[in-house]
Amino acid sequence: MAVDAIVQDGKILETASESSVKKTTSNSGMDKDAFLQLLVAQMKYQDPLEPTSNTEYISQYATFSQVEQLQNMAATMELSRASSMVGKLVEIQSTNSNGETKSIQGKVEYVTYENNKAYVSVDGSLYSLEDVTAVVDETYQSAYDLAVSFISAMNKLPSLANLTADDKETIDALQNGFNSMTEYQQSFIANQYVEMLQKYVERMAALTSSQGESENAEETDSTEDVEEVESATGTADADKTGSEEATEGTGEAESTDSEAGESV
Repeated sequence: MAVDAIVQDGKILETASESSVKKTTSNSGMDKDAFLQLLVAQMKYQDPLEPTSNTEYISQYATFSQVEQLQNMAATMELSRASSMVGKLVEIQSTNSNGETKSIQGKVEYVTYENNKAYVSVDGSLYSLEDVTAVVDETYQSAYDLAVSFISAMNKLPSLANLTADDKETIDALQNGFNSMTEYQQSFIANQYVEMLQKYVERMAALTSSQGESENAEETDSTEDVEEVESATGTADADKTGSEEATEGTGEAESTDSEAGESV
């Protein structure tokens, strides 16, 4: 929602847009109309005993014509410059009534021309063309913002000594993000952060490898324990089977002796 006015300590503060337009209007300076008024005043209040010569008037009028042509040329160039900014990303530095400088960034929606001055519209507010400090290419701004986000994420990482396997997802995301950048986007990232990322990747690989070896060792120990239990169980079963077979053999022998006795 647009803000109509900002009130502070009971006073209405000027917006950056209002300050920009007001400053441009107050700094209009001497134009061709002011020059013409001075010329008319000179003719009106000249000394009748020593009037200004016709040659001097012609010279002043020629100067007036030159001023008019220069102003028209400057206005045309200013309007052309402002029109070329339509649809482009610009940065504006505007100072409010309290002397505070505010930076505004956005796309130029349209250009208007009033009182021989060009104004650009950004986010629905008008700003003087004089306050436009930069015209930014969107590809450049996108790469710059991406680099700022990447560096901010790198600065939030723990130190290499405190890095754990729990940080693997973050490291992988940073590595994938960097690898997905174009060469132009990567050029915005300082070499020290690229080298830092490589160290984190290597450290995480070492931690992951160490953790994998530890898990494999635990699995091996567990497998050996199972095999020992199975071996012991098999031995017990074999002993039990042998004992049963021996018991059966003894029973058969006793039965044979008994039958032999009855036969005698």
